[in-house]
Amino acid sequence: MIIEKGFVVAIDYTLKDEKGNVWETSEGDEPWIYLHGFGGIIPGLEPELTGKQQGDTFSMTLQPEQAYGVYDKDLANKVPRSAFADIDNLEQGLRLSAQTDDGETHSVTVTEITDDTVTVDANHPMAGQKVVVDVIVKEVRPATPEELEHGHAHVDGQCH
Repeated sequence: MIIEKGFVVAIDYTLKDEKGNVWETSEGDEPWIYLHGFGGIIPGLEPELTGKQQGDTFSMTLQPEQAYGVYDKDLANKVPRSAFADIDNLEQGLRLSAQTDDGETHSVTVTEITDDTVTVDANHPMAGQKVVVDVIVKEVRPATPEELEHGHAHVDGQCH
């Protein structure tokens, strides 16, 4: 089967920075399963997968806009250190969930700690960087009507 909108696709992948440092991989784990054409993967990768089929492999470099976006300095904020009093393992690089004033939850990374403040950054850690992606297409199948209605793949028949 050929990958097109409305098909469920399983891929093995490795994401690396330009220096070849592996950021994330499915190697040794389950493949990434998504509903093609519904924005469930990195934006620049989806068009490259269109027309591929099971067994196809490729590698590509994505610009920041095609991957995790450009770095937005407004998403890095200094917060009073007292707001982190309950966190015993506070250190640079720590990933936390932060809730905004309007109740939304975002992942943030601690990027700097001083005596008075902690800088948290809501940018994706790879924002502003080119990303190299190695892909192996493991499986392609038509989506079920329920998957199409929900706008995402169901793994093992379960809605996640």
